[in-house]
Amino acid sequence: MIDMASAHTTPTGPRPGLRERKKIQTRQAIRRAAYRLFAEQGYDATPVDRIAEAADVSPSTVFRYFPTKEDIVLTDEYDAAMAAAVRDRPLDEPPVSSLRRVLIDMARQLTDDEREEMLTRLTLMRQVPALRARMGAGMTKTGILLGEVLAERSGRSPEDFEVRVLVGAVLGALQEAVYHCFDHHRVEAMEDSVDRALGMLARGLPL
Repeated sequence: MIDMASAHTTPTGPRPGLRERKKIQTRQAIRRAAYRLFAEQGYDATPVDRIAEAADVSPSTVFRYFPTKEDIVLTDEYDAAMAAAVRDRPLDEPPVSSLRRVLIDMARQLTDDEREEMLTRLTLMRQVPALRARMGAGMTKTGILLGEVLAERSGRSPEDFEVRVLVGAVLGALQEAVYHCFDHHRVEAMEDSVDRALGMLARGLPL
């Protein structure tokens, strides 16, 4: 999913243990090296072994964290943090309201560096055909997890028609909110766009 996650800790959960923090640091080192090389020589012209060298890790380490080069751009730690935060919301709270609160809180905790990294990722997703082709798979995984969480809260099945429609609507609204910020060069206003988009879903679309 499109990243709004903190690189050093899950925004709404407890601080990870030392081993997990080291894993996050390694993932971030690989990402930063990759983004730097992509900017210098282009995505397609940057092989994984060059990314490994720049990150001071082995190619096998890169593949252990990111099975494909596309995954360096497309994967993040966001989904698990979102799911945990939604599970912590009051059970009598409407699901869109819960998601709205969680996503806004996570967006507000983004640092300037994280917003800059998000801009880099969005630029790559827009420009590189291989990344656009793989985005659907990532959204599907996010949708499955979100459906499971919402089903737990409502006592329904993740395959329930209304659960699936709600998940699809939320993911579509979130993606459009993020792209709106990107297209209008206003990544710093991410939480406002997310708030507006999910507020529209909660109220019903004013068409």
